[in-house]
Amino acid sequence: MAMLTGKLVCLRAVEPADFESIWRWSHDPAVMRWMSSGYPESYVQAQERLAVAPRNGYENCRFIIESLDDRRAVGFVRLRDAKPEVGNAELDIQIGEKDVWGRGFATEAMRLMCRYGFNEMRLHRITLDFAAENTAARRVYEKVGFVEEGRVRECFRRDGKWHDMILMGLLEGELRD
Repeated sequence: MAMLTGKLVCLRAVEPADFESIWRWSHDPAVMRWMSSGYPESYVQAQERLAVAPRNGYENCRFIIESLDDRRAVGFVRLRDAKPEVGNAELDIQIGEKDVWGRGFATEAMRLMCRYGFNEMRLHRITLDFAAENTAARRVYEKVGFVEEGRVRECFRRDGKWHDMILMGLLEGELRD
C-alpha cells in the first residue's frame, strides 16, 4: 500500500525500527491513561510479538502515524476486526508523542484512516469506544463525524475507580473534512 498522506501526517506500514517508539509509548503513564494496557510483558516478549504479528489485511490494518515535518513516528492507528459480511470495523488510535498533542495529528490521522476504510476496504461503518472522561478524544472523534451511539456503564477500571465507556459510530458518507 502506498502511504496515505495529509498536510500534517502520513500513515505508513509498521517497520521493525518503530518498535522502540511503540515500546516507549506503551510504558508512558500519560499516553496510556485511558487505554487498556493488558498484562505486563518483557521487552524481548514484546519484540517477539511484533515480529510475528500478522501482515496487514482486511481484518486488521495497522499503520504508524508519521509527522511530515520531521518524518518521526508519533503514534499509530488501526482498523481491526473488519467483517466484510457487514462492512464494519473498529478503529483504535494512539498519539504517543506528547509534544504533538493538540496539534491536529490525531484528527488528520483518523480522517485518513476512515477514508481508507470507506474507499479501499469498502466498509460501511467504523466504530470505536473510549472512556467517558477522555474529553480530548471525544472532541477529535466528533470533529471527524463520529456520533455517540451508547454507553457501557462502569466497564473500565483506572486508578481504583470504574469508568463508563462511550460507543461511537461513523457511517460511510458521514466523514467530515
